[in-house]
Amino acid sequence: MIKNKTSTSEKVSSIGERALISCLTEIFKPAPSGKEGPAFQEVIAGAGSDDCAVLDLEGEECLVATTDMLHRTTDFPEEMTPWQMGWMSAAVNLSDIAAMGARPIGLLMAIGMPATTEIAFVEALAKGMKACAEFCETSVIGGDIDTHDELTITGTALGKAKKTRVLSRSGAKPGDLVCVSGYTGSAGAALEALLGKIEASEKLLKSLLEPVPRTKEAQKLAASGAVTSMMDTSDGLAMSLHELAKASKVGFRIKEEALPIEEEVIAFAASPDKLLNLALYTGGDFELLFTVSPEHLTKVQDICKLSIIGKTTAKEEGILLERADGGTARIEQKGYQQLKAEGNRKLKKIHSYKIP
Repeated sequence: MIKNKTSTSEKVSSIGERALISCLTEIFKPAPSGKEGPAFQEVIAGAGSDDCAVLDLEGEECLVATTDMLHRTTDFPEEMTPWQMGWMSAAVNLSDIAAMGARPIGLLMAIGMPATTEIAFVEALAKGMKACAEFCETSVIGGDIDTHDELTITGTALGKAKKTRVLSRSGAKPGDLVCVSGYTGSAGAALEALLGKIEASEKLLKSLLEPVPRTKEAQKLAASGAVTSMMDTSDGLAMSLHELAKASKVGFRIKEEALPIEEEVIAFAASPDKLLNLALYTGGDFELLFTVSPEHLTKVQDICKLSIIGKTTAKEEGILLERADGGTARIEQKGYQQLKAEGNRKLKKIHSYKIP
């Protein structure tokens, strides 16, 4: 008889996304070594904290695989075009492949839609998927279609990497530098602009509506041998820091003044606290958060727009922010979550990248 840790009548809304993922991971994790049979020897990393599962292939390479589901009412801002929805649904999956330092080799897309959906809408959706896949030097290799009450898209991305170069969230060590590609807070500012009907540049809006998976940069970072851990920042920088810290069993000390924020976002924020909230706690920036051994920093400095935002510390120190005024504050574990615990809901408006 299987005993559940939670009550059978308890609702998923009472525990939230992260707790539910932990529960399911515990169910799906392999039994102790030797009890699963030969087939499971091919699984290098299964259900767990990383962005992708890792499967053994003959030779020096491994296969990485990930899947993600998006819904019309909760994941696509109303202003999104069908083409942009297609791009986004491919990008969320390909960004996970990037987070492992892998090379994308194919994308499977399953689309559920109301029977009344116009053919032109579906064609534009497919063209957006194709454009994002081709940008990442891969293609849509198959999928499925079905009728559904609302537009629902599930993508499965596959990639390859050398076994010695595949990256995870668990390799950071005290003393490593904490780096991030691109900018932080741009997608969050773009969403606020859309919700508030505030004028914003096309570039800023594209950061939300057409996020760019950093697949090319990630492969170069992995090949450098300098990166000790990595993940993407799609759920927000603060949430990603906590996930990385948990997997690596470390702490972080982040400098507020080092956070890479675009000038338009700085001008958009009404106060320093608002700006910090955008930079730390809003999702949608599909950038790479990674740690690097200090002695190998020169190997990665020219690979992408890279900002050193802090350093890795002992787990006991927690995740701290060095404020511009000289003080320190704890970085909270909050950001975008599809399922938020009932006692921790901040917004009722249904949009993908919710602002805390």
